[in-house]
Amino acid sequence: MIDYPAARAVAMVVQTGSFEGAARALNVSPSAISQRVRQLEERLGTVLIERASPCRATETGAKLCRHVEYVGLAERDLLAALPEAARTDAARVTLSIAVNSDSLATWFLPAVTSFARDSDILLDIAIDDEDHTTDWLKAGRVVAAVTSIARPVPGCRVMPLGRLRYHATASPGFMARYFAHGVTPEALAHAPALTFNHKDQLLQEWLRQHLGQTLPVPTHWLPSTQGFVMAARQGLGWGLNPAMLVQEHLAQGDLVELIPGAVFDRPLFWQINRRVAGHLERLTSALRRHARGVLME
Repeated sequence: MIDYPAARAVAMVVQTGSFEGAARALNVSPSAISQRVRQLEERLGTVLIERASPCRATETGAKLCRHVEYVGLAERDLLAALPEAARTDAARVTLSIAVNSDSLATWFLPAVTSFARDSDILLDIAIDDEDHTTDWLKAGRVVAAVTSIARPVPGCRVMPLGRLRYHATASPGFMARYFAHGVTPEALAHAPALTFNHKDQLLQEWLRQHLGQTLPVPTHWLPSTQGFVMAARQGLGWGLNPAMLVQEHLAQGDLVELIPGAVFDRPLFWQINRRVAGHLERLTSALRRHARGVLME
């Protein structure tokens, strides 16, 4: 049998990022947390936590953390069926989910907020590229994710959310400087682009869709959705920005499209582990309902 006080100690170290933070959350001493974690690691014969700053779960540790979440949900359901027990101070359940930065900056948070207002479940939201959030599911690091991958991860349900539309934008001054004679491969070879991180392939996919080829372009690396819009407005570079964030700027003229009407639509899906799907039906409904109102069909 799993030593659940020790397993909860592991989960809390990962959640807070330190043994001291876990001790405060569980109202015990840091040495007690360290002892519980060490004894569970010895019993299971594997390292569960990478001792770093912050502390992180190993692959096995992440799976244990998800198991603690599943147990917490089961206890929550049991207490709901036992009115007398429900009056005790039960620990609130924290579930880990992954989402891409552009969704987080546009439509995701209002949907999550509408769920959280009427739920005692807490969320630990991780950010990664939409092509890679399913890796978090496969590794057992999250129980659900917004992703661009339509094929279900084993053990998960998948539901379409809609398409997040992007415009390739730049400032009028940037366009005059680099694209006075059109958006050509030659001009793109000299015009600095904006790329979120090394996983980000949106720009190359836009080039392939609208110019028929990918191109090696100079780029600034900028891991911030809001920073992308500001950088484009200030003339730092050109980049793919969510339509919801640039519509007003396009209307005002402080941003323009590189190629008018050349949009890029990224399909998004909600993948959720079947073991928690029933517990998060209201979250799933809120996400799908809000997505229908703002994403492209």
